[in-house]
Amino acid sequence: MRAKYERPIIVRHSLAGVNKFGVTPAIRPITSIEGVSIADLVAAHGSPLFVFSERVLRDRVRELRAALARRLASFEVAWSYKTNYLGAICKVFHQEGSLAEVVSGMELDMAIAAGVAGERILFNGPYKSGPELAKAFEHQVQIHLDHLDELTSAEKVAEQLGLRPKVGIRVNISELPVPTWDRFGFNLESGRALEAARRITRGGRLDLRTIHCHIGTFITNPDAYRLAAQAMAGLALTLERDAGCRIDTIDLGGGFASRNTLQAQYLPGEESTPSLDEFVEALVSGLEEGLQGAEPRRLILETGRALVDDAGHLVLTVVGNKRLLDKRRAVILDGGVNILPTAWWYRHNLQPAQETFGTPEPTVFLGPLCMNIDVVRDRILFPPLRVGDRVVVRHVGAYNVTQWMQFIGLRPNVVLVSPKGEHSVIRRAETLEALRALESIPSWL
Repeated sequence: MRAKYERPIIVRHSLAGVNKFGVTPAIRPITSIEGVSIADLVAAHGSPLFVFSERVLRDRVRELRAALARRLASFEVAWSYKTNYLGAICKVFHQEGSLAEVVSGMELDMAIAAGVAGERILFNGPYKSGPELAKAFEHQVQIHLDHLDELTSAEKVAEQLGLRPKVGIRVNISELPVPTWDRFGFNLESGRALEAARRITRGGRLDLRTIHCHIGTFITNPDAYRLAAQAMAGLALTLERDAGCRIDTIDLGGGFASRNTLQAQYLPGEESTPSLDEFVEALVSGLEEGLQGAEPRRLILETGRALVDDAGHLVLTVVGNKRLLDKRRAVILDGGVNILPTAWWYRHNLQPAQETFGTPEPTVFLGPLCMNIDVVRDRILFPPLRVGDRVVVRHVGAYNVTQWMQFIGLRPNVVLVSPKGEHSVIRRAETLEALRALESIPSWL
């Protein structure tokens, strides 16, 4: 039988694989996750499939807590619900001693339903309705006020309830080596934060104990945290001196970069992202500089992405191949940006889930959606793949299962794998019946 003709491909190679971007990474297959074969996981739970490692979740939060414990006597780590609010993921972090950091009434209800004590919940965000403020105050949840209108609402709710709850204010800082998030909180340099604190003191309805600052997202410069911590520590002293407040907690938010690689990033994130220890060292140094020998304050970090990204994997199956006009091979997968929205931000690391053969060539990985922007990875050197082969997208634990969309297709199963190799669905795949359950058709149609 005559062999099927296959068009030859010419691929340019550099000596020893070295160029100005470094050594071309080897394509190594991932055939198992935490000792469980990917073939078995797909056979049990289908494809596409999100798979989370419980061990990695616990290792990352323990790494952060250990770094803090070496330098501080009083601190808390708060789990950022918006990063991934699946119940099983949140439970792992709460078992490891994390507070709950929420940014909406929905997330507040999630934390309360999960059994988190009110005093261990932080409520951030620019909008908190009157009933949400009332629920938070009744449960002794820590509110961080975002603007003067919210401050006024909080005072009214506290008066109606006959309470004087402890609160915090969110502060934004413009003189940092990162873009300013001035849409959130009260500005430091303009004096608005000091004015808000004085307003709270004069009102007498709220007890200001915390100052909170979240400088941005995917921050790769530890020195930005040193400067922010220094400024916030200085603000604590100023508020105590000029506004009559006793600030006992400084909350420096989150924003640490994970080991993913941004689309515009020069070096791979696995090589360039600072360690958790480097971030902690910088911010603790800033606190000490800003406090100038004054009594230390409790520190809170609301880290999300850097703790969960590495724990998540997305298994996808090849459903087709084609050749584009620019000569790139295009591989069509059974999942796209509807379930992996972070593909628009990151150059995700893809690896085959089985041994591969053939010469790697420039490849674009496309999702199954009928839209031109459904690109999982735009250009990566990859060996040939056949229909039915699988690929694993790594570092997908943050934001995908909270920002994914029900668009064109149904969202898949999400599985947690234990350190012992046990695996269980922690979010069931959608069904058409579940999707349509919230709809109704008017009687005149």
